Amino acid sequence: MLKKILAVMAMLFAVASFAAVDANKGTAADLDGIKGVGPAMSKRILDARKESEFKDWADLMQRVKGVKEKKAEKLSAEGLTVNGKAFGGQAAAPAAPKADKVAKAPKAAAADAKPGKP
Repeated sequence: MLKKILAVMAMLFAVASFAAVDANKGTAADLDGIKGVGPAMSKRILDARKESEFKDWADLMQRVKGVKEKKAEKLSAEGLTVNGKAFGGQAAAPAAPKADKVAKAPKAAAADAKPGKP
């Protein structure tokens, strides 16, 4: 019986040691515990978080110097989350202005209207 209790406690401890750290909630010590985050980066994360919480990974990458897509992937794999979410790949690209979409549409229509096409 004692062995089972000790085994369960050891498993709980192991799970707790690999728990994810949220960039919006973690302390400097929590952030430093993530492989790839040192004291300088944890300070940059905390300083950016003082302005406002991070909305998502794209927001964190924009506001924290030194965190781009490749670094975000590594940090996420080590347990860093933003609002409880792991990094999901490519950062959100800025939306194209509507003027570009409208300008492209007539060109496509003109290409279809070339003589010789059925």
